[in-house]
Amino acid sequence: MRSALRRQSELKQRIIAALAGVFVILSAIIWSEWGYFAIFFLICMFSMLEFYKLLGLDGNLPLKSYGTFNGLFMFTLTFLVTKGIIPHEYYLLLFLGMSVAYVIILYKKKSEKPFSSIAFTFLGIIYVGAPFSLLNLSIVIDGVYHYEIIMGLLFILWSSDTGAYFAGKNFGKTPLFPRVSPKKTWEGSVGGALLALSMALVFAYYFDVLEIWQWLSIAFIIVVAGTYGDLIESLFKRSIQIKDSGDSIPGHGGFLDRFDGLLIASPFIVVFINFF
Repeated sequence: MRSALRRQSELKQRIIAALAGVFVILSAIIWSEWGYFAIFFLICMFSMLEFYKLLGLDGNLPLKSYGTFNGLFMFTLTFLVTKGIIPHEYYLLLFLGMSVAYVIILYKKKSEKPFSSIAFTFLGIIYVGAPFSLLNLSIVIDGVYHYEIIMGLLFILWSSDTGAYFAGKNFGKTPLFPRVSPKKTWEGSVGGALLALSMALVFAYYFDVLEIWQWLSIAFIIVVAGTYGDLIESLFKRSIQIKDSGDSIPGHGGFLDRFDGLLIASPFIVVFINFF
């Protein structure tokens, strides 16, 4: 009885948090490109802070503030360049900012392994900051902001996660990758894929910014790369023996738990949209 009530309570938490999050994010990205910039700036920031916090739990000492600043600087710079507000030469500032890490580490007296600290700092920028920055190259085309694309990416990602969750919960029997994530099943992955492809068809019907084959291709990318992204984060969490990346979102864990699929899918989506 108690376990049933607990499960029901967790489900209600997931639903309420999901609806609130969807409302805030959609309101921002539909409002304007600056709304999109603001909301994803915050998502990127919280995700990076979570990542560095998790590294700290495993005894690592990354340059948390410095790494987060550089990830957000990369996101901001990419957005401004793709919008045509500043020239692409400003990308050179990224290398200047990254080089400062070696100077900072000289003054960190507590760092017993300075180059390990630098390496883990750069890992946060590459693993979290870069994928969010690359999103700008997917949704700003020739200086024009297309909210339909980022909205489609999110709904397809959420559909994949939702389909996998319910299909796995009700029909899951065959483990997908038991060494890393024992609860994930092939049945769940198939359910997630079907719902993601269905969502892609819906967006293809209502928004002609991309062709139907492009929407379906993006859905395929999100399902495959997103699954690997989820597994990679699960591997990371298992290595430090925790269940969730955080507790920022009731019933959903942390920001990394919600956007891990996008971190791996983002580079593939950017390449696809810009090449095809």
